[in-house]
Amino acid sequence: MPDLDLKDTSGKTVGTISLPDAVFAAPVKRHLLYEAVRHYRATARRGTHDTKNRTEVEGGSKKPWKQKHTGRSRHGSTRSPLWRKGGTVHGPTPREYGYSLPVKVRRGALRAALSARARDARILVLDSIELPTPKTKDLVSLLKETLGLGERVLVVHEEAAPNLELAARNLTDVKAVRALGINVYDILNHDYLVFSRQAAEKVGEVLSR
Repeated sequence: MPDLDLKDTSGKTVGTISLPDAVFAAPVKRHLLYEAVRHYRATARRGTHDTKNRTEVEGGSKKPWKQKHTGRSRHGSTRSPLWRKGGTVHGPTPREYGYSLPVKVRRGALRAALSARARDARILVLDSIELPTPKTKDLVSLLKETLGLGERVLVVHEEAAPNLELAARNLTDVKAVRALGINVYDILNHDYLVFSRQAAEKVGEVLSR
């Protein structure tokens, strides 16, 4: 099992924590990471794009002129796609882009992403992640000054932490999520992962099944 230093909010090492190999030292399968990120991005698409076809645009359905003997081409409606301000042919319509991804694939991708971060020493575990106030400057002080993390950080907590969640909302390079809410996209999109001890144990327990 990989052993990581367990630190407190002052940056001091107060012990060690052993994480399961099945979760934090698993083979990094790149195809699983690709499938998980593709699934996440597809599910996040709103799919509200829309164009009007010939039944939705303004205009009458009356034939603009008679069929023959005018010297002009034949037309049946001014709402035809051939006309200016006519309907769109085969344009996009509202749809859902999400699709189902097997549970085994999702869990395998999570193990691969966590193992990649652990292999690169990009995971920190704190005994507890608690902020005295919901002020953004307190979280910045903890991450950048105390822990020395100057890049994108994903903070994973298990216990209720309203101050942490409120403080992280104003930071574009910091995101706070619950342990059971982590996903491959967020893990790969952030340079460092900061776990609370309970969150690390919870993630290891669930993904070891």
